[in-house]
Amino acid sequence: MIHQPGQEQRPYRKRKRKLALAITLALAVGLAGKAWSDTMAVPEVVSVAFSTQLGSANLPVRIALLSDIHVAGPDMPPSRLRGIVKQVNALKPDLVLIAGDMVSEKRTATQLYSAQEAIEPLAELVAPLGVIAVPGNHDHWLDIGEVTEAFGKAGVSVLANDAVQAGPLAIAGVDDDFTGRADLERTLGAARGLSGPLIILTHSPDIFPQVPDGSGLVLAGHTHCGQIAWPWGGSPATMSRYGQRYACGVTRERGNMLVTSGGLGTSVLPFRLFTRPQIWLVTVGGS
Repeated sequence: MIHQPGQEQRPYRKRKRKLALAITLALAVGLAGKAWSDTMAVPEVVSVAFSTQLGSANLPVRIALLSDIHVAGPDMPPSRLRGIVKQVNALKPDLVLIAGDMVSEKRTATQLYSAQEAIEPLAELVAPLGVIAVPGNHDHWLDIGEVTEAFGKAGVSVLANDAVQAGPLAIAGVDDDFTGRADLERTLGAARGLSGPLIILTHSPDIFPQVPDGSGLVLAGHTHCGQIAWPWGGSPATMSRYGQRYACGVTRERGNMLVTSGGLGTSVLPFRLFTRPQIWLVTVGGS
């Protein structure tokens, strides 16, 4: 028998390739499982307090902040939203604010819903001071007229560069910045005749640098906290022109506080990774 150089290493190399393939497949399956688990997780409730020097007998006020619900299959059918509404009601908020992007038209969806089908579950929200929403980019892209009409049928007020009194709070709602519709100056002008602490509700956090110093509290969504994040923190993309600066959580600058929610649903791809759905519970009270 003629011995060929390296012949004894061939079985070892085959085993090595098979082992590498098995490890790769295991990692892929593990990441897929992790992604689906993160996507479908019960939303975590993140609590934060905002103190104010403006005293009122009606403070503190508990605000439930929802954003980026993106009703669509497979991850956010209306039935799942109904469960989230029950979770919100159990928190007993005084006011519910929705920071845009109720609907979805993503191509990767297994099922799309009309604005009416997507928003109808919100009619079950219970909040003494009401439910208020601002438009997001996907709401405009689908059909803002249909979205606004569906909000109205569900008992949700929509603010687009306008403001309203909600109990002891002045709520200023900015239209979507991502599609170039935000008019912060007009919005703040509409709030000048109102009383109490000012809450600015916006879909995108990117208006935050333009908010005048010492204005108060800004509540936003849009970024999904990256939706797909690195396990050590941060994310490859944020859909914000400021990168990671306002991408997630609480930011304090110039006497203002920004809360950027990670949202509830998904965009572009129907899964999350290392980011969980969020409900923020913001308590606005006297210092």
